[in-house]
Amino acid sequence: MTGSRSSLVTSIAASLLALFALSACGSDIPVEYEYPTKGADGLPTYQKPESLAGPSGFDLFSLGSDEGTGQTGGGGVAVNAFLWRASLDTLSFLPLASADPFGGVIITDWYNPPESPNERFKVTVYILDRALRSDGIRANVFRQTRSGVGDWRDAAVEEGLGKDLENTILTRARQLRIQQVSQ
Repeated sequence: MTGSRSSLVTSIAASLLALFALSACGSDIPVEYEYPTKGADGLPTYQKPESLAGPSGFDLFSLGSDEGTGQTGGGGVAVNAFLWRASLDTLSFLPLASADPFGGVIITDWYNPPESPNERFKVTVYILDRALRSDGIRANVFRQTRSGVGDWRDAAVEEGLGKDLENTILTRARQLRIQQVSQ
């Protein structure tokens, strides 16, 4: 009985080994499946599952066009890449506290201009859209002045300073777009 048990175990082991060997002999050719969107009655049956990273995948630094929309400037970021880069370029002289390309928020740290050591500025830029539009960006400028005691107090900001900053960013974004199209 011991010999038959041993041969049974050997034959099972050989069968499993052959099964594993055969399963490793798969094809390296990828299979493409089509996903019909309309059935015989003209109603949708099932659709191709959408990717979490979008139709063309994830590309953080792309300035290419968005497939299907015809818009340019936004591969992997959730906001317009031209506005994003233009904002960073425009604010490059300020120290950055935070920059979130997916949320479209850039926050600078306080900056003391060398010519006026008793005042400091902080800027927050919100990129609101994937399109390169004038209403796709909002900039807030904050100003503080040093009191006689030495502590910082909020002060009024020159009216229109935020709009001027937005216009500067928009101008730079248009320049970046023109450079990319002409290449």
